[in-house]
Amino acid sequence: MELINIKNASYSYEQGKLALNNVNLSIKAGEKVAILGANGAGKSTLFQMFNGLLTPAKGTVTVDGLETTKKNLLKIRSNVGMIFQDSDDQLFNSTVHQEIAYGLMNMGVKGEELEENIKWALKAAGIEGYEDRSPFNLSGGEKKRVALASVLSMKPKVLVLDEPTAALDPRGVSQIVTLLNKINEELGITLIFATHDVDIVPLIADKVYLLNKGEVVLEGTTKEVFSNKKVIRDIGLRLPRVAHLAEILARDGFINIANGELPLTIGQIRRILEENN
Repeated sequence: MELINIKNASYSYEQGKLALNNVNLSIKAGEKVAILGANGAGKSTLFQMFNGLLTPAKGTVTVDGLETTKKNLLKIRSNVGMIFQDSDDQLFNSTVHQEIAYGLMNMGVKGEELEENIKWALKAAGIEGYEDRSPFNLSGGEKKRVALASVLSMKPKVLVLDEPTAALDPRGVSQIVTLLNKINEELGITLIFATHDVDIVPLIADKVYLLNKGEVVLEGTTKEVFSNKKVIRDIGLRLPRVAHLAEILARDGFINIANGELPLTIGQIRRILEENN
């Protein structure tokens, strides 16, 4: 079932800068979608349209059957949870418990139901036992989990994440990738994320949109998009490092790659190396 539909959407800022130009995008419930593009490609503007923070000058944005008009924004925003690039921009309460409770209380949830939802969100984000800790004394990865828990507590249908692995160490990146896949698989929540870390895209996404100067220049499965090497490089992006390594090894005659499909993960290149030995 289609959950988000953006049709012929364009948007310009007051200075006259065209941020999005005739963008078409369709996301089904349960999908994991990466939005890729260089700085200034329009990713942030597009993300603000998913929950009606911005509305297109032309075209339409529909979320779960509701167009992002003023009368529908409350319902849409309850279904679309936003996770900012910098968790410090999202956290402002003195304890993790208060942080998670804040959105729920604004929705009128209280008493036993409030505590049950907080407990569930802590478990879902993997931070049980953090209730009385200050969000500001946590590591970057822990802050990401608190931000996730605060949004998950409201049971959204969609999570929109801007640079979910930004400023995390390798272990933190691995943990967040695992957590996001778990949230999608176990809770059925649709994931939409933007990232400059193309190495994580094959580990999460099953669908990719490439943006360049406000336009969608390529869309498809992760494998389909990363097979278009020229397009990716022409807009200032790169292949995942595993794919680039395989490209070099194949060029120099060390391996043969069936059908020319570059591996995108360590597991995939391991199988190719085993087949070539």
